[in-house]
Amino acid sequence: MREVAKRVFAEEYSNSDLIERGGNSQYSPTYVITPTGARCNRLFVIGVLTEVENIGKESELYRGRVSDPTGTFLIYAGDFQPEALKFLSEANPPTFIALTGKTNLYEPDEDTSITSIRPEIINNVSEKERKVWVVKTAQLTIERLKNLDEKAIDYYEPDKEYYQGIVKKALKFLLEEETDEIEIKEDDKTKDKNKTREKINKKDKEETEHQEETKGQVKEEEDEEIEDIFEESEEEKKEEEDIEELDLSDL
Repeated sequence: MREVAKRVFAEEYSNSDLIERGGNSQYSPTYVITPTGARCNRLFVIGVLTEVENIGKESELYRGRVSDPTGTFLIYAGDFQPEALKFLSEANPPTFIALTGKTNLYEPDEDTSITSIRPEIINNVSEKERKVWVVKTAQLTIERLKNLDEKAIDYYEPDKEYYQGIVKKALKFLLEEETDEIEIKEDDKTKDKNKTREKINKKDKEETEHQEETKGQVKEEEDEEIEDIFEESEEEKKEEEDIEELDLSDL
């Protein structure tokens, strides 16, 4: 039976260096105990795959980095993780991914511990799904802080405020992202309004020019009519003068 995959933030997982075995057999599961008391044999993570590299010499071994709002998970996939290996070999970072995998703690010396995950399966996901993961992981972290595991307390003596700060950092990141999205949408709205205003101004200008052109044509027509009338008046006057002259000559 598979262990339930736990959710922890990258920063907390990176601070973990306590291992617990689930039995005396060499096949017994091992657990990484985190500072807030999460007992992790498997992890479920959603984040941004930022880097992928084939570091294998004799066979393929891919190393990747997956970031969440608090830090980075280190992941490794080799021949024993064929699905994850295939995904990473074809991946094109940066991209949102979800992964489930085995926890691993490597201690090259007494003072150094390196946490990583051996992904069993990896899938592409949306930014919205990443947000849901962050919120849920924050809730679970807060619950663990309220009911701290005795082993975690004895070993880590965790600073509650520090891990509350990790939760706040993650949630603040989401709020800033949403604010940026709102600002982008507002900028788009402003651009649309400006475009609409430009169209209206252009239309008004065209109508004004048309009206002025029409007025000019009307004025020209009126001037022509006045000239015609004036010419007619001059002709009439000349005719009258001619008539008068005729009348006088007749007398």
